[in-house]
Amino acid sequence: MRNPKTTDEAAQPSPSPAPGRKRLAIITTVWKYLTHAQHMGDRFLVGYPLDGAWKRPAIDVVSVYVDQRTAGDLSGERAAAHGFTVYPKIAQALRCGGDKLAVDAVLIIGEHGDYPHNAKGQILYPRYEFFEVVASVFEADGRSVPVFNDKHLSYSFTKAKAMVDASKRLKFPFLAGSSLPVTWRLPSVDLPFGAVVEDALMVGVGGSDAMDFHALEAMQSVLERRKGGETGVRRVDMIQGDAVWRARDAGKWSRELLGAALSRSDSLQGLSVQDGRPQALAEGDEIARIAEKPAAYFIEYRDGTKATLLMLNGVLRDYNLAVKVQGRPEPLSMQFLLPPDPNVAYSAQLMNHVVTMIESGRAPYPVERTLLVCGVLDACLDARMNNLGPIETPQLALRYEPPRESLFART
Repeated sequence: MRNPKTTDEAAQPSPSPAPGRKRLAIITTVWKYLTHAQHMGDRFLVGYPLDGAWKRPAIDVVSVYVDQRTAGDLSGERAAAHGFTVYPKIAQALRCGGDKLAVDAVLIIGEHGDYPHNAKGQILYPRYEFFEVVASVFEADGRSVPVFNDKHLSYSFTKAKAMVDASKRLKFPFLAGSSLPVTWRLPSVDLPFGAVVEDALMVGVGGSDAMDFHALEAMQSVLERRKGGETGVRRVDMIQGDAVWRARDAGKWSRELLGAALSRSDSLQGLSVQDGRPQALAEGDEIARIAEKPAAYFIEYRDGTKATLLMLNGVLRDYNLAVKVQGRPEPLSMQFLLPPDPNVAYSAQLMNHVVTMIESGRAPYPVERTLLVCGVLDACLDARMNNLGPIETPQLALRYEPPRESLFART
């Protein structure tokens, strides 16, 4: 194995690209085993499974910036094995040690690592700060290339919107978000394009401003297909604890849709473990007994559509959606499948869309989806922290056209 290139060599330009191959820079917080950088970066280093074959995109990782290189860091090992340089600064990584932008695409992966929290409980990952440097290099060097930003654009809607605005101003393809919208679904269904949605309920698990983002964006990837396209969100609310069950009893969210969503889960807990009755779990008191710090997110869209996200730790361990569609007697329901560690095959599906963007120069779906979800989550956390009740969200009057083609993975 070759010795890894060190930061002492950072001033030396990387080798010239192989003919016909794109050059990729990865800007990340941490590159360790089972981090997002490892799941995503390795897809470009060794390839990934796709539709029953192994795909090796014509894209080479040529430079990397890692914000926190601590015990367990894999970036040096990967550099040695695959011939790229780990640079001490983002601008150097983008220019590959030279004086001009020297890559054809950028991955920003701001997840994992030791970063502070704000009063709302959000981890202050420096995605916006990374993006700022990338955009400043594009502007200074007079050339822009496609950018993928993993997961949230930012914990702050203001910063997230600034990122999208910069991508429009500098005219580069920009893709972001969660893997849930593009993973497999059980069953393999989608909302018919242009359908009228009467109600929707998503159920998921995990901590706030981490897994709830995944759940919200998965739901958004379905609901954006409704009649009229996406017009934005009018108001939101978030409640926790016993208030979730009082809202149920008051009819604020649908028992029927919860039952339909739970019927798609293959990880139910509590009563269902004993007798396999998800409907009984949805309709009775067992769910309130076993749910750990339940939370409900209420979303009212500008076109009148309403949706609810229930985060129910202790009730299940997966993500499921049920939608009441006008003219359909039974709810449309699905599970967003997350294959297990260590392979997390859903990340390969997401990276394949990134490859499509890099090769075609066009984002396969609009970054405004992720921007809207960032704003919904930010506003919901404001409502929770300040006990505000429903809050108006004029800043979320965001319109965009969703792709007509369903882009989730197929078996």
